[in-house]
Amino acid sequence: MHRGRGGRGPGRGSGRGRAPRGDVRTAVLILLGEEPMHGYQLMQAIADRSGGRWTPSPGAIYPTINQLEDEGLVTVTADAGRKLVTLTDAGRQYVEERRETSADPFAGFATAEPANDLRGLLEELHSATRQVARSGSDEQRAAAAKILSEARRSLYLLLADGPKTPEA
Repeated sequence: MHRGRGGRGPGRGSGRGRAPRGDVRTAVLILLGEEPMHGYQLMQAIADRSGGRWTPSPGAIYPTINQLEDEGLVTVTADAGRKLVTLTDAGRQYVEERRETSADPFAGFATAEPANDLRGLLEELHSATRQVARSGSDEQRAAAAKILSEARRSLYLLLADGPKTPEA
């Protein structure tokens, strides 16, 4: 889904969308101040902190990591075939110096109602499905297909006044 200048962003439409580029940078630095992470973990942590309303793409995360590395604020090391991103001492100092004056990049999402944000939940499901399709085993892909089929069936049952909750 493409969201250009006229697309939906925080405060417009569904409340989902892209945050300004500086917010991605700030979010990455804040999260790395808590613990080293891989790029995918950073995307998931941002989604979690925003209640699923902000899920930056790899095209936002990885260039940000590269820029921070060029600035000497993070190091990137190989870890089990993935790139682990860690704040340097200069990066920790940079985050600490701006802790009180920087805006919280997650604050605008605090009042969101993620349970009612079906579009956002669907985008998260789509992202997880793509990840299984790309890197899952044959067994994992088969299990994912079964889960998706059951979810589709459950949604139609909901509309047909069937079970009201997954537990029913």
